[in-house]
Amino acid sequence: MRVIAGSARGVRLVPVPGETTRPITDRVKESLFGILGSFVVGARVLDLFAGTGSVGIEALSRGAREAVFVEQSRRAVATIRRNLAATHLADRARVITGDVFAYLSRPPAEPFDLIYIAPPQYQRLWVRTLQAIDRPGFLAPGGLAVVQIYPKEDEPVPLQHLERTGERRYGSTLLVFYEPKTQEEPS
Repeated sequence: MRVIAGSARGVRLVPVPGETTRPITDRVKESLFGILGSFVVGARVLDLFAGTGSVGIEALSRGAREAVFVEQSRRAVATIRRNLAATHLADRARVITGDVFAYLSRPPAEPFDLIYIAPPQYQRLWVRTLQAIDRPGFLAPGGLAVVQIYPKEDEPVPLQHLERTGERRYGSTLLVFYEPKTQEEPS
């Protein structure tokens, strides 16, 4: 696991000790950031269930303005901090130790351009998380929420403000993309 591009390119990231997290593979991460392209430059990023911090760190390395990492596991938080120090990106990062749903219970001071959601599998946490951010204030207009799940977990999610706009499958990883619904102009 490494940083693929940008200012920290090639830096190896340490994994969280044990088997409590399922980090994104370099192949999937490279594909994701290939899709995102220059969208990340200047973006405000929220990395939920952050694990090693790999996605938020990749975004920072590629020019994101800020990344907020939310993770409950103290071992994972220590790993994120260690990876941020190794990549020299800690000055644009904020690491929150705590429950994702407690963090999402209050809208942020400023909306995020990119929200990455990669929760533990088979608990429907990705559905709860999407529903928690499905309100004004979390995702900026033109923003993007990306969910990383196992393909068999996929299901329709009733949402008011977000809509599913795409998906990509990479073996046992499915990335699902959500954007704010476009408001129709009254005629």
